[in-house]
This record gives sequence, C-alpha cells and structure tokens, in this order.
Amino acid sequence: MNALVLTSRGGVELKEVPTPERVGECLVRVLMAGICGTDLQMLEGYAGFHGIPGHEFVGVVERADRDADRAWVGTRVVGDINVGCGRCEWCAAGIKEHCVDRSVLGIRGRDGAFAEYLTLPAANLHAVPDAVDDASAVFVEPTAAACRIFEQMTIDDRARVAVLGDGRMGLLVAQVIRTATPHVTVLGRHERKLAIARALGLAAAAADAPIDPGSRYDVVIDVTGRPQGLVRALEIVRPRGTIVMKSTFHGDAAIASWPIVVDEVTIVGSRCGPFKPAIALLASGAVRVAPLVARVARLDEHSSAFDDARRSLKVLLAPGARRS
Repeated sequence: MNALVLTSRGGVELKEVPTPERVGECLVRVLMAGICGTDLQMLEGYAGFHGIPGHEFVGVVERADRDADRAWVGTRVVGDINVGCGRCEWCAAGIKEHCVDRSVLGIRGRDGAFAEYLTLPAANLHAVPDAVDDASAVFVEPTAAACRIFEQMTIDDRARVAVLGDGRMGLLVAQVIRTATPHVTVLGRHERKLAIARALGLAAAAADAPIDPGSRYDVVIDVTGRPQGLVRALEIVRPRGTIVMKSTFHGDAAIASWPIVVDEVTIVGSRCGPFKPAIALLASGAVRVAPLVARVARLDEHSSAFDDARRSLKVLLAPGARRS
C-alpha cells in the first residue's frame, strides 16, 4: 500500500509499504485523514515518532481478524486512537489513554492514518451515521478532544470563556464550549480565521488586545500550539479561574509561576475525549466543520498539503485517490 512515512531524518516520504496486519484487530481502508497541529509538531520532533503519522480519519472496515468482530466489516468508522495493554490498572478502569504500555495511532508505537490502510481493535471503532459525511467524520477525533473538557470540569451558562487560538482546533473547541455557555470568545492573531469564527456565530477578537483586569475570563482554553499561549492565558484568566491546556508543541514554555500561586489559578491538562458526544454534535450541526476545510489532497501531493496545513485551517488527505 502507499503511505506517508515520517523518517528519522525528519520530513515525510511517500513509500510503498506492506499492508498492516495485527492479530485480533480490524483492517480499515482509510477514506480520508486530517492533518492536525500535532502532526505538524511531529515534523519538528515532537514525540520522537518515526513511521506513518496521522490519527484523525474515517474509513471502512475491510477485514476482521476475530469472528466476534465480523459484523464490523463494511461499516464506515472512526476510531479511538489509544490502544491499551488490557492488563494494567488504567485499562481495568477503562482509561486506556494513560496506560503506560499503550500505543497511539500515528503518534506512539503504531502506524497511523496517512496510508491506504490501518488497523485498530474493534473496541476502538465507532460507526459513523449517514448524517455525517466523510469530510466531517475526520473531525470526530478532535471534536472528542474538545468534549473531554466537559468531563474534567463544569462550565455553566454564566461562565465567560476565552479560546486562545484561532486555528482548526480552536474553532472546534469554541463551538463545543458554546453548547454549555453563550459567552465564548475566540482570541487569535489572524483576521481571516477570526472572520470564519464570526461566520460560525462566535465572538472573536485579537489575542493581544488589551484587557481590563475586571474583564478577565473565568476559563481560558489554550489551543495556540505555541509556548507563548500559556503566558498569555495567565495574563487574561481571572483570579481563581481555570486554564485548560489543549496545546502540544515541540519545546518548552517559559512562564512566571508566581501568578499561578498569587491568583490561585487552576491549570488542567486535557487530551483525548469521548467519541459518542462528538459524533452527536457533528450529526446535529451544533459543530460545523465545512468552513474549516481548505483542501483535499492525494498522498503524492503531501509536500504542498503540509505547507497548506501550516497556513490554512484544515487540509485533508484522501489516501485512495489517484492522479487522473
């Protein structure tokens, strides 16, 4: 099969590689996959991964290794990206994303979705309803990550929330949080992206605009993907407020820690989340993603696709597409 391979030298190469096989797992033909901020950070060395990247995908189950899983064959699916060992206390508690021996699709110890095929256990798969098209289904995984915030804290309808970052993840997070409170503002550095936020019905403003101390936010969600995001979040969160860290980036964030203590700020790390509510939000239209998609590219167009992904909101890859 054709696949994009992240090499030890850095960069991505299109290669012919064997179709994956894992005992007890389902073979999924990838229809579409999304390039996300984590993928771009991995090109810079984040996570030290070498292999096939990509973890946002929609596909069709082609083969099931176990008789009990044969009903999945022919089903259009998305998938949880964390695969636990099944033996530790984390897995026993159903929290496989913190299993010490876990593999993570396209990120840690497991080839990912920038390929014609991938494998996952049936337990990781979720059927995609007809109301969610392929391009929208690619957004289930990042929308689920946004939904994780609701599992970690309560946001009532009076809370003032700032989403710091106007990229693809920021616009998803803001739409998800809007289902809990109408007081959501996207803060960013790109007027074109802020205009898309406004078109989605969200309040939007420049991230570096001066803020009155009395107007600081109850919750600030950092989705900048930059070390400076946490610095700015500390400047605009109110005393006893909460900062939710959704950014992953290669490198360190240099911050002054005293405001965290003096203002009694809570900092919450937040990663993967539940797929069922994410699918429901996309199916209902509460989260709209069509305005975020800039381009659908073939695997052999990967160089320009990654360049566009750095400038645009979302670029999708269609691994099965061939040059006409």
